[in-house]
Amino acid sequence: MNINLRLLKVALLLASSGCFSSTAFCSGKVTGKISASLAKHNKGVVVYLKGGHEKIKTKTAIVEQKNLEFVPHVTAIPVGSTVSFVNRDKVNHDIFSSDRSKSLDINNSTPGVFKKVVFDTVGEVNLLCTIHPEMSGFIVVVDSNHYAVTGEDGKFSIRDVPAGRYDLVVWSEKLKKYEKKTVIVKDGRISNVVIGMER
Repeated sequence: MNINLRLLKVALLLASSGCFSSTAFCSGKVTGKISASLAKHNKGVVVYLKGGHEKIKTKTAIVEQKNLEFVPHVTAIPVGSTVSFVNRDKVNHDIFSSDRSKSLDINNSTPGVFKKVVFDTVGEVNLLCTIHPEMSGFIVVVDSNHYAVTGEDGKFSIRDVPAGRYDLVVWSEKLKKYEKKTVIVKDGRISNVVIGMER
């Protein structure tokens, strides 16, 4: 009876601190905002955390060729993940890249058919369509489970981050310089950062 009472007290304490989960460990959240000199550059910035000892968990993402654009324009994935490309237009497309981290030359002319590609090297991959030179997109492959892509307002939120010390890394298509940050994540807490960036 006393043991059950103790367990109940511990559970209530964890729940009140925001650290109760079935995974048997607590985590925190990192939120923030990109502050670029031009507001239009706040969108589509990849922010991720390096550090910790977690095994990288692969995922599957979808990139559409729609209205003569790659949608989304920027996609972030953990290394080893798969991207399914699909043509949603009624015109022919292809997908081309000559980047070191991944070279691509895919005929994607059949609408609605998914073409799957594994991205097994960390880095950025610039997606192009040789049929429509105005089309461009990016796959950003990161060695982390904890990442986000900013929206129109430059804000981001990275959830379920194990407690610890991390380096915050930033990738941007337009902006190359940024304030390097170290983030301390605490159980059940929110760490908020503002990242200044310039060309």
